[in-house]
Amino acid sequence: MEHWINHLTALLALPEYSLGTVFLVSFISATLLPLGSEPVVFGLIKLNPELMWQVIGVATLGNTLGGAVDWWMGLGAHQMADKYRHSRMHVRALDWLQKLGPKACLLAWLPLVGDPLCAVAGWLRMPFWPCLLYMAIGKFLRYLVLTSTLMGIFS
Repeated sequence: MEHWINHLTALLALPEYSLGTVFLVSFISATLLPLGSEPVVFGLIKLNPELMWQVIGVATLGNTLGGAVDWWMGLGAHQMADKYRHSRMHVRALDWLQKLGPKACLLAWLPLVGDPLCAVAGWLRMPFWPCLLYMAIGKFLRYLVLTSTLMGIFS
């Protein structure tokens, strides 16, 4: 078992495989599963600074597509939430999201609330493409700021 793990780790460390790893981890971390992509993104950029823009681009794409999955899950979960329709917090949150519209998806990068926010946008049947665009902008800016900050701190 240890040999297999060492072999897999060696494969994932190569730049051509590591971009795939960044995509996969970024995608999974954007779903409702608790996983962070930042350590993978920063680790690869630290090891291969010349890949910074490719890594940020791949992480943004993976994270945005994961947000799109959240949007579709929210759309499909619309009937499940009917039982919470009358709670005070639920009504306030929905009013706030409906006022902002797809622009609320700019906040998809936030920890804990960002991914469920994408699902709620789908549940509210907000337009998919504008939501996806705002998700991508927010996630790109997050990766750019985090990576730039960490590279400045650790260089």
